[in-house]
This record gives sequence, C-alpha cells and structure tokens, in this order.
Amino acid sequence: MNPSILKQTLPNSRHVDLKLVEAELQITVDGQHIAQFQLTSSPESVVALQLIDIGTVDHVTSITVLVAAFHALFDSQPQLLEIVLSLAGYGELMAALVEIGAATRSGELSESIVSRRSMLRQMVELYLSQPRACAFPLHYSITDGKRHPLRAPVTVDEVYRRHLPEQNLTLSFRTVDPETDLETFHAWHNKPRVSAFWELEGSKDMHSEYLQKVTADAHMHPVFGCFNGEPFGYFEIYWAKEDRIAPYYEVDDYDRGVHMLVGEERWRGPQRVAAWLPSLAHFMFLDDPRTRHVVAEPRADNAKMIGYMQQAGFCKPKEFDFPHKRAALMMLSREAFFDQFCV
Repeated sequence: MNPSILKQTLPNSRHVDLKLVEAELQITVDGQHIAQFQLTSSPESVVALQLIDIGTVDHVTSITVLVAAFHALFDSQPQLLEIVLSLAGYGELMAALVEIGAATRSGELSESIVSRRSMLRQMVELYLSQPRACAFPLHYSITDGKRHPLRAPVTVDEVYRRHLPEQNLTLSFRTVDPETDLETFHAWHNKPRVSAFWELEGSKDMHSEYLQKVTADAHMHPVFGCFNGEPFGYFEIYWAKEDRIAPYYEVDDYDRGVHMLVGEERWRGPQRVAAWLPSLAHFMFLDDPRTRHVVAEPRADNAKMIGYMQQAGFCKPKEFDFPHKRAALMMLSREAFFDQFCV
C-alpha cells in the first residue's frame, strides 16, 4: 500500500482521508481524526485490520466513517476483494455494520467481521447523489398493451457520483435538461461519427422536440455523463419491460437497458470507456435493487462497442432483427457484475 492511500469526497460532500504510517492506518473525515487501525496482514486480495482507537464520535457517525473507510480502501486497491476487521471490545459497532450489510461475521473469529467489495458496492449512499429512502412500491400498469410495474418519477439534476483514483477523475451522471442541454445534444448528433449510428442528424428544433419527448416518457431516463463536471456523453436509460426490446428475450419486470454515445472527442478511447461503462451499469443496478439485468442492443456490426461491453461483463446471447437494424443482444447480470466486474 502507498503511504497516503486516498483522499476522496463522497456524494454527501464528506472528505475522507486514509493514510498508512508504517503498519498503522489512520482515518480522518473532514480533517478530524476519527479512527486508527493496525494492519496485521496484506495479501493481494485481502487486508486484515485491527481497530486500535476510534474517536469520541457518536455511534451513527462511527458506522458512517467505517463504511466510508472501507469504500476508500476498495477504491484505492482495485485487486482488493475483502477487508477482515478485528473489532474486539466493539460488539455493538460490529453488529451495526453487519445489520446494514457493510460486512458479514467471520466464520472463524467471533470478534471479526468481513467487508466484501461486492456487497459494499451495493450501498447506495456511497454513490447515488439522491438515494431513495426505499424501493418504489410495486403496482402494475399497462402502456401500449404492455403490462409492467409503475415507474418511479425520474430524479432531476445529479443522480450518481464517484471518484476514479486511477484516472484522477470524478465521474457523474445527471438527468438531461431539455432546454439547457439542447445545444450540446444538437452539436453531438450532427457529428458524422455519431449520426452514423444514431441517425438523428438534424435541426435544433428537431432535437428540442426529441428531448422533450424522451424526458416526458415514463420508461426513459436520459442522462449526461460528466468527467470533472464536463459533459462527455449522452445515455438513454430505459425500462426494458415496456421497450421495443422486450419481445426478443425473457425480460424481467425491472431489467434496464441503455443507448450510448460519447460526444466529446477528448473523452473517447478504451481507457475512458473502462471508466464510464461499468459506472453506468452500476448506477442502473443501484437505482432499483430489483434490477436483475442490464441490456443493450447495439448494431451487430458495431464490433468496437460490443468488445467494450464484453470487457465490462456483458455477454452476447444472440443477434436478432429489429425492423431498422440487425442488433446484438448484450446482457449483464447483477450477480456477475458485483462479483466480478464492479471495480
């Protein structure tokens, strides 16, 4: 591990700083010393820590700080899968971390818990800018003859944020505003590279009408992806059950799908795709815990995009014919994503 492991700002604007001094891990939050751990072992995929001291903070703050620290450790060490934490004498704190799913009890050590990357990555408060208090209630509705769950209203403004230590970038997604984002949307869709696949080249009035339509559609959620606050891409997230893709596979009630484009040239390339594509899938899985699959249907001859998606964990069960194109069905399961691909 590096002497200074990570400085990070969470969606709730709290600043977390982790420092390793010899074999001691020190945690500060918003400049205040909070906790200190002894590093007892550090193989490649597992770190073992023993709590030495936790500051005079309330119980809720202690839990929040430890979760933030686990999050920062996993962010700083991409190969790290588990953190084994010895909490001798802190039984109440250990029980609370287990209760919220931040850790599970160790089968071998009664005073130890294990925090797993695959579980921590599902804690919405670490990534969603405006997490819902609970899942939207299930109630079925019918749209154009398709029976599907009633969808929650789309959240406006920023919906997801995370820091990418390896690229020293902050990635965020925000809901598209049909008025303030029109100029950017219009410019991107009139680029030949984009229009070759999206086929939406046209006037500003045409694009204004298009954005008004998708933002009014209850099964759509159009977002801009941003690096350090600068928009780089447009993504149309949709509920698959009431979408045109539904007849072509065994669709689940809460499957999500997405159409993608990167508009800004300087943010193109495999390194950037490897940053935003898993994060986009991450947002869709976190937005509703009942989402079991994320799907997409790129053109079957778009080998580059299909290759990127396969690297991010998508499989390609088949190709099929839409009325307007030959498409590849790309699918990513929730289990595979959090177990293997959610870095």
